Amino acid sequence: MRSTLMLTLAALLGSAGLAQDNKPSIGVVLDAGGKKDRSFNQSAYEGVLRAQKEFGVKIDVYEPGVAGEVGRGVDKFSAARKDLIIGIGFNSLSSIDAAAKANPGLRYAAVDSLPTGANTTGLRFREHEGSFLVGYLAGLSTSTGVVGFVGGMDIPIIHKFEAGFTAGVKLACPKCQVIGRYLGTTPAAWNNISGAVSLAGGMKNKGADIIFAAAGGSGRGVINFVTRTQCIKASELPAGMSFRSDNFAKVLKSGAYDKACAGNSRPMFFIGVDSNQNYLGDTDNNSLTLNHGLTSMVKRVDNAVYSVIRAAIKGEPWRSGDINFSLENEGVEYAMDAYNDRLIPAATREKVEKVKQLIISGGIKVPSK
Repeated sequence: MRSTLMLTLAALLGSAGLAQDNKPSIGVVLDAGGKKDRSFNQSAYEGVLRAQKEFGVKIDVYEPGVAGEVGRGVDKFSAARKDLIIGIGFNSLSSIDAAAKANPGLRYAAVDSLPTGANTTGLRFREHEGSFLVGYLAGLSTSTGVVGFVGGMDIPIIHKFEAGFTAGVKLACPKCQVIGRYLGTTPAAWNNISGAVSLAGGMKNKGADIIFAAAGGSGRGVINFVTRTQCIKASELPAGMSFRSDNFAKVLKSGAYDKACAGNSRPMFFIGVDSNQNYLGDTDNNSLTLNHGLTSMVKRVDNAVYSVIRAAIKGEPWRSGDINFSLENEGVEYAMDAYNDRLIPAATREKVEKVKQLIISGGIKVPSK
Protein backbone atom coordinates (compact mmCIF):
# COMPACT_ATOMS: atom_id res chain seq x y z
CA MET A 1 0.00 0.00 0.00
CA ARG A 2 2.66 2.45 1.08
CA SER A 3 4.87 1.65 -1.92
CA THR A 4 2.02 2.48 -4.30
CA LEU A 5 1.66 5.92 -2.77
CA MET A 6 5.42 6.45 -2.90
CA LEU A 7 5.37 5.80 -6.64
CA THR A 8 2.47 8.21 -7.07
CA LEU A 9 4.32 10.97 -5.29
CA ALA A 10 7.58 10.36 -7.11
CA ALA A 11 5.81 10.38 -10.47
CA LEU A 12 4.04 13.67 -9.82
CA LEU A 13 6.93 15.62 -8.34
CA GLY A 14 9.46 17.15 -10.70
CA SER A 15 12.13 19.88 -11.15
CA ALA A 16 14.78 20.81 -8.58
CA GLY A 17 14.94 19.12 -5.19
CA LEU A 18 15.12 20.72 -1.77
CA ALA A 19 18.41 22.40 -1.07
CA GLN A 20 19.84 20.83 2.03
CA ASP A 21 23.16 20.30 3.75
CA ASN A 22 21.84 17.58 6.00
CA LYS A 23 18.23 16.68 6.71
CA PRO A 24 15.61 19.31 5.94
CA SER A 25 13.74 21.01 8.76
CA ILE A 26 10.02 20.28 8.68
CA GLY A 27 6.99 21.74 10.39
CA VAL A 28 3.46 20.32 10.39
CA VAL A 29 0.44 22.46 11.27
CA LEU A 30 -2.54 20.41 12.41
CA ASP A 31 -6.15 21.53 12.13
CA ALA A 32 -8.46 22.23 15.06
CA GLY A 33 -9.27 19.11 17.07
CA GLY A 34 -5.71 18.08 17.83
CA LYS A 35 -3.60 15.01 17.26
CA LYS A 36 -5.83 12.81 19.40
CA ASP A 37 -9.11 13.44 17.56
CA ARG A 38 -9.19 9.75 16.47
CA SER A 39 -9.86 11.02 12.97
CA PHE A 40 -8.23 13.36 10.44
CA ASN A 41 -5.55 15.01 12.60
CA GLN A 42 -4.60 11.78 14.31
CA SER A 43 -4.09 10.09 10.97
CA ALA A 44 -1.80 12.94 9.86
CA TYR A 45 0.13 12.77 13.12
CA GLU A 46 0.64 9.03 12.69
CA GLY A 47 2.31 9.82 9.36
CA VAL A 48 4.60 12.27 11.17
CA LEU A 49 5.50 9.69 13.80
CA ARG A 50 6.26 7.08 11.15
CA ALA A 51 8.59 9.48 9.33
CA GLN A 52 10.35 10.48 12.53
CA LYS A 53 10.94 6.86 13.48
CA GLU A 54 12.06 5.74 10.04
CA PHE A 55 14.33 8.66 9.17
CA GLY A 56 15.50 9.78 12.60
CA VAL A 57 14.43 13.36 11.98
CA LYS A 58 12.65 15.67 14.40
CA ILE A 59 9.46 17.17 12.98
CA ASP A 60 7.87 20.10 14.77
CA VAL A 61 4.07 19.92 15.14
CA TYR A 62 1.82 22.90 15.83
CA GLU A 63 -1.58 22.21 17.39
CA PRO A 64 -3.98 25.17 17.16
CA GLY A 65 -6.53 25.61 19.93
CA VAL A 66 -9.14 26.65 17.38
CA ALA A 67 -9.29 26.78 13.59
CA GLY A 68 -8.52 30.51 13.60
CA GLU A 69 -5.06 29.80 15.02
CA VAL A 70 -3.92 27.62 12.11
CA GLY A 71 -2.32 30.62 10.42
CA ARG A 72 -0.14 31.23 13.45
CA GLY A 73 1.47 27.86 12.97
CA VAL A 74 2.18 28.49 9.29
CA ASP A 75 3.65 31.90 10.14
CA LYS A 76 5.72 30.48 13.00
CA PHE A 77 7.34 27.81 10.84
CA SER A 78 7.85 30.28 7.98
CA ALA A 79 9.65 32.67 10.32
CA ALA A 80 11.79 29.75 11.52
CA ARG A 81 12.69 29.10 7.85
CA LYS A 82 11.52 25.49 7.81
CA ASP A 83 12.42 23.83 4.53
CA LEU A 84 9.00 22.17 4.30
CA ILE A 85 5.78 23.28 5.96
CA ILE A 86 2.70 21.03 5.76
CA GLY A 87 -0.79 22.30 6.56
CA ILE A 88 -3.37 19.69 7.54
CA GLY A 89 -6.84 20.59 6.29
CA PHE A 90 -8.40 23.33 4.19
CA ASN A 91 -8.21 25.85 7.06
CA SER A 92 -4.51 26.24 6.30
CA LEU A 93 -4.98 27.20 2.64
CA SER A 94 -5.14 30.99 2.87
CA SER A 95 -2.18 31.11 5.26
CA ILE A 96 -0.11 28.80 3.07
CA ASP A 97 -0.91 30.80 -0.06
CA ALA A 98 0.22 34.01 1.63
CA ALA A 99 3.31 32.47 3.21
CA ALA A 100 4.37 30.72 0.01
CA LYS A 101 4.17 33.99 -1.91
CA ALA A 102 6.21 35.80 0.74
CA ASN A 103 8.77 32.99 1.07
CA PRO A 104 9.58 31.62 -2.40
CA GLY A 105 12.60 29.76 -1.03
CA LEU A 106 10.49 27.57 1.25
CA ARG A 107 8.29 24.62 0.29
CA TYR A 108 4.67 24.21 1.34
CA ALA A 109 2.21 21.31 1.12
CA ALA A 110 -1.47 21.39 2.00
CA VAL A 111 -3.70 18.41 2.72
CA ASP A 112 -7.21 18.73 1.27
CA SER A 113 -6.35 21.97 -0.51
CA LEU A 114 -4.63 23.14 -3.69
CA PRO A 115 -2.43 26.15 -2.92
CA THR A 116 -0.93 28.33 -5.65
CA GLY A 117 2.69 29.02 -6.42
CA ALA A 118 5.69 27.13 -7.73
CA ASN A 119 6.75 26.24 -4.19
CA THR A 120 3.47 24.59 -3.20
CA THR A 121 1.73 21.26 -3.68
CA GLY A 122 -1.73 19.99 -2.78
CA LEU A 123 -2.32 16.54 -1.28
CA ARG A 124 -5.93 15.81 -2.13
CA PHE A 125 -8.17 12.77 -1.93
CA ARG A 126 -11.03 11.32 -3.94
CA GLU A 127 -13.17 10.96 -0.83
CA HIS A 128 -16.28 10.35 -2.89
CA GLU A 129 -14.83 7.07 -4.17
CA GLY A 130 -14.26 5.62 -0.71
CA SER A 131 -17.59 7.02 0.44
CA PHE A 132 -19.30 5.25 -2.46
CA LEU A 133 -17.97 1.92 -1.22
CA VAL A 134 -19.11 2.40 2.37
CA GLY A 135 -22.46 3.63 1.06
CA TYR A 136 -22.79 0.54 -1.09
CA LEU A 137 -22.02 -1.59 1.95
CA ALA A 138 -24.60 0.33 4.00
CA GLY A 139 -27.21 -0.25 1.30
CA LEU A 140 -26.50 -3.98 1.39
CA SER A 141 -26.59 -4.09 5.20
CA THR A 142 -29.43 -1.84 6.34
CA SER A 143 -32.33 -3.57 8.06
CA THR A 144 -34.71 -0.64 7.72
CA GLY A 145 -33.96 0.83 4.31
CA VAL A 146 -33.03 4.16 5.91
CA VAL A 147 -29.46 5.33 6.53
CA GLY A 148 -28.02 8.64 7.71
CA PHE A 149 -25.18 10.99 6.82
CA VAL A 150 -23.88 13.51 9.35
CA GLY A 151 -21.57 16.10 7.86
CA GLY A 152 -19.44 18.50 9.87
CA MET A 153 -19.02 21.88 8.20
CA ASP A 154 -21.30 22.48 5.22
CA ILE A 155 -18.58 22.85 2.58
CA PRO A 156 -17.77 21.32 -0.83
CA ILE A 157 -15.28 18.74 0.45
CA ILE A 158 -17.89 17.22 2.78
CA HIS A 159 -20.45 17.35 -0.03
CA LYS A 160 -18.09 14.94 -1.83
CA PHE A 161 -18.47 12.47 1.02
CA GLU A 162 -22.25 12.77 0.97
CA ALA A 163 -22.54 12.54 -2.82
CA GLY A 164 -20.43 9.38 -3.01
CA PHE A 165 -22.12 7.80 -0.01
CA THR A 166 -25.63 8.46 -1.33
CA ALA A 167 -24.78 7.11 -4.78
CA GLY A 168 -23.31 3.95 -3.26
CA VAL A 169 -26.39 3.36 -1.10
CA LYS A 170 -28.65 3.82 -4.11
CA LEU A 171 -26.69 1.36 -6.24
CA ALA A 172 -27.13 -1.36 -3.62
CA CYS A 173 -30.65 -0.38 -2.62
CA PRO A 174 -32.46 1.94 -5.07
CA LYS A 175 -35.45 2.34 -2.74
CA CYS A 176 -33.39 3.13 0.34
CA GLN A 177 -33.60 6.60 1.86
CA VAL A 178 -30.52 8.64 2.80
CA ILE A 179 -31.02 11.37 5.39
CA GLY A 180 -28.28 14.02 5.20
CA ARG A 181 -27.67 16.69 7.83
CA TYR A 182 -24.84 19.12 8.62
CA LEU A 183 -23.65 20.54 11.92
CA GLY A 184 -22.97 24.10 10.80
CA THR A 185 -21.23 26.55 8.51
CA THR A 186 -18.27 27.48 10.72
CA PRO A 187 -15.23 25.48 11.91
CA ALA A 188 -17.03 24.89 15.22
CA ALA A 189 -18.96 22.18 13.34
CA TRP A 190 -15.92 19.91 13.60
CA ASN A 191 -16.12 19.77 17.38
CA ASN A 192 -19.84 19.70 18.17
CA ILE A 193 -20.29 16.31 19.80
CA SER A 194 -23.64 17.13 21.41
CA GLY A 195 -25.00 18.40 18.12
CA ALA A 196 -23.98 15.17 16.41
CA VAL A 197 -25.72 13.14 19.12
CA SER A 198 -28.88 15.14 18.49
CA LEU A 199 -28.71 14.62 14.71
CA ALA A 200 -28.14 10.90 15.15
CA GLY A 201 -31.13 10.66 17.47
CA GLY A 202 -33.33 12.43 14.95
CA MET A 203 -32.20 10.03 12.23
CA LYS A 204 -32.99 7.01 14.37
CA ASN A 205 -36.47 8.44 14.94
CA LYS A 206 -36.88 8.36 11.16
CA GLY A 207 -35.78 4.73 11.00
CA ALA A 208 -32.06 5.04 10.26
CA ASP A 209 -30.03 2.08 11.52
CA ILE A 210 -26.67 2.98 9.91
CA ILE A 211 -25.13 6.46 10.15
CA PHE A 212 -22.01 7.69 8.36
CA ALA A 213 -20.33 10.64 10.05
CA ALA A 214 -17.91 12.81 8.06
CA ALA A 215 -17.59 15.39 10.78
CA GLY A 216 -14.11 15.34 12.29
CA GLY A 217 -14.20 15.32 16.08
CA SER A 218 -17.99 15.73 16.02
CA GLY A 219 -18.23 12.22 14.65
CA ARG A 220 -17.62 10.97 18.16
CA GLY A 221 -21.16 12.13 18.95
CA VAL A 222 -22.58 9.73 16.36
CA ILE A 223 -20.37 6.94 17.66
CA ASN A 224 -21.43 7.64 21.25
CA PHE A 225 -25.10 7.63 20.29
CA VAL A 226 -24.89 4.37 18.36
CA THR A 227 -22.86 2.48 20.96
CA ARG A 228 -25.15 3.68 23.75
CA THR A 229 -28.39 2.96 21.87
CA GLN A 230 -27.12 -0.30 20.30
CA CYS A 231 -30.30 -1.16 18.42
CA ILE A 232 -33.54 0.05 16.93
CA LYS A 233 -36.71 -1.73 17.98
CA ALA A 234 -39.74 -2.46 15.84
CA SER A 235 -41.84 -0.41 18.24
CA GLU A 236 -39.58 2.61 17.53
CA LEU A 237 -39.96 2.53 13.76
CA PRO A 238 -42.00 5.27 12.08
CA ALA A 239 -45.59 4.41 11.25
CA GLY A 240 -45.82 2.15 8.24
CA MET A 241 -42.20 1.00 8.38
CA SER A 242 -41.07 -2.54 9.12
CA PHE A 243 -37.76 -4.36 9.07
CA ARG A 244 -36.72 -5.49 5.60
CA SER A 245 -33.98 -7.95 6.64
CA ASP A 246 -32.16 -9.52 9.57
CA ASN A 247 -28.61 -9.75 8.28
CA PHE A 248 -26.97 -9.94 11.69
CA ALA A 249 -29.17 -12.54 13.38
CA LYS A 250 -26.36 -15.11 13.53
CA VAL A 251 -23.68 -12.73 14.84
CA LEU A 252 -22.85 -13.45 18.48
CA LYS A 253 -24.21 -10.73 20.78
CA SER A 254 -23.06 -9.65 24.23
CA GLY A 255 -25.25 -10.28 27.26
CA ALA A 256 -25.79 -6.53 27.63
CA TYR A 257 -26.99 -6.30 24.02
CA ASP A 258 -29.38 -9.22 24.42
CA LYS A 259 -30.84 -7.61 27.52
CA ALA A 260 -31.19 -4.10 26.09
CA CYS A 261 -32.40 -5.22 22.67
CA ALA A 262 -34.65 -8.18 23.52
CA GLY A 263 -37.58 -8.76 21.22
CA ASN A 264 -37.99 -7.61 17.64
CA SER A 265 -35.02 -5.33 17.09
CA ARG A 266 -32.04 -4.81 14.80
CA PRO A 267 -28.53 -3.54 15.62
CA MET A 268 -27.46 0.03 14.88
CA PHE A 269 -24.14 0.85 13.27
CA PHE A 270 -21.93 3.83 12.58
CA ILE A 271 -19.48 4.17 9.72
CA GLY A 272 -16.23 5.83 10.78
CA VAL A 273 -14.18 8.29 8.77
CA ASP A 274 -10.58 9.29 8.00
CA SER A 275 -8.95 6.81 10.43
CA ASN A 276 -10.10 3.24 10.99
CA GLN A 277 -12.62 3.78 13.79
CA ASN A 278 -14.11 0.27 13.77
CA TYR A 279 -12.70 -0.50 17.22
CA LEU A 280 -14.80 2.28 18.75
CA GLY A 281 -17.88 0.14 18.14
CA ASP A 282 -16.71 -2.55 20.56
CA THR A 283 -18.93 -2.13 23.64
CA ASP A 284 -17.75 -5.19 25.62
CA ASN A 285 -14.04 -5.46 24.84
CA ASN A 286 -14.67 -8.58 22.80
CA SER A 287 -14.13 -8.45 19.06
CA LEU A 288 -15.94 -11.78 18.68
CA THR A 289 -19.31 -10.27 19.59
CA LEU A 290 -21.37 -7.83 17.52
CA ASN A 291 -19.46 -4.63 16.86
CA HIS A 292 -21.31 -1.38 16.14
CA GLY A 293 -18.73 -0.04 13.68
CA LEU A 294 -19.84 -1.43 10.33
CA THR A 295 -16.71 -0.10 8.60
CA SER A 296 -14.76 3.14 8.17
CA MET A 297 -14.02 5.26 5.12
CA VAL A 298 -10.29 5.66 5.58
CA LYS A 299 -8.39 8.56 4.06
CA ARG A 300 -4.73 7.65 4.17
CA VAL A 301 -3.73 11.09 5.35
CA ASP A 302 -0.93 9.37 7.24
CA ASN A 303 0.50 8.01 4.00
CA ALA A 304 0.13 11.35 2.21
CA VAL A 305 1.95 13.23 4.97
CA TYR A 306 4.59 10.54 5.27
CA SER A 307 5.10 10.58 1.50
CA VAL A 308 5.80 14.28 1.17
CA ILE A 309 8.12 14.17 4.20
CA ARG A 310 9.95 11.19 2.75
CA ALA A 311 10.36 12.98 -0.58
CA ALA A 312 11.89 15.98 1.18
CA ILE A 313 14.27 13.89 3.27
CA LYS A 314 15.35 11.83 0.27
CA GLY A 315 15.90 14.97 -1.79
CA GLU A 316 13.43 13.88 -4.44
CA PRO A 317 12.53 16.43 -7.11
CA TRP A 318 9.69 18.86 -6.56
CA ARG A 319 6.99 20.37 -8.75
CA SER A 320 3.98 22.38 -7.75
CA GLY A 321 0.58 20.89 -8.44
CA ASP A 322 -2.08 18.48 -7.37
CA ILE A 323 -1.28 15.02 -6.00
CA ASN A 324 -4.40 12.87 -5.81
CA PHE A 325 -4.99 9.85 -3.59
CA SER A 326 -7.77 7.53 -4.72
CA LEU A 327 -8.97 3.94 -4.74
CA GLU A 328 -6.56 3.28 -7.57
CA ASN A 329 -3.46 4.11 -5.52
CA GLU A 330 -5.00 3.04 -2.20
CA GLY A 331 -5.29 6.59 -0.92
CA VAL A 332 -8.83 5.85 0.25
CA GLU A 333 -10.31 2.55 1.33
CA TYR A 334 -12.98 0.86 3.41
CA ALA A 335 -11.71 -0.71 6.62
CA MET A 336 -11.84 -4.43 7.30
CA ASP A 337 -10.44 -5.92 10.50
CA ALA A 338 -11.22 -8.25 13.38
CA TYR A 339 -13.97 -5.94 14.61
CA ASN A 340 -16.16 -6.11 11.51
CA ASP A 341 -15.24 -9.29 9.65
CA ARG A 342 -18.23 -11.06 11.22
CA LEU A 343 -20.52 -8.27 10.08
CA ILE A 344 -19.48 -8.46 6.44
CA PRO A 345 -19.64 -12.01 5.06
CA ALA A 346 -17.45 -13.11 2.18
CA ALA A 347 -20.28 -12.82 -0.37
CA THR A 348 -20.93 -9.20 0.62
CA ARG A 349 -17.29 -8.27 0.53
CA GLU A 350 -16.97 -9.86 -2.90
CA LYS A 351 -19.72 -7.54 -4.15
CA VAL A 352 -17.98 -4.51 -2.67
CA GLU A 353 -14.67 -5.52 -4.24
CA LYS A 354 -16.32 -5.86 -7.66
CA VAL A 355 -17.75 -2.36 -7.32
CA LYS A 356 -14.33 -1.09 -6.25
CA GLN A 357 -12.74 -2.49 -9.41
CA LEU A 358 -15.48 -0.95 -11.54
CA ILE A 359 -14.75 2.45 -10.04
CA ILE A 360 -11.01 2.05 -10.67
CA SER A 361 -11.59 0.94 -14.27
CA GLY A 362 -14.04 3.76 -14.96
CA GLY A 363 -17.04 1.47 -15.26
CA ILE A 364 -18.73 3.39 -12.44
CA LYS A 365 -18.49 7.17 -12.39
CA VAL A 366 -18.77 8.36 -8.81
CA PRO A 367 -20.42 11.76 -8.34
CA SER A 368 -18.54 14.35 -6.29
CA LYS A 369 -21.45 16.71 -5.67
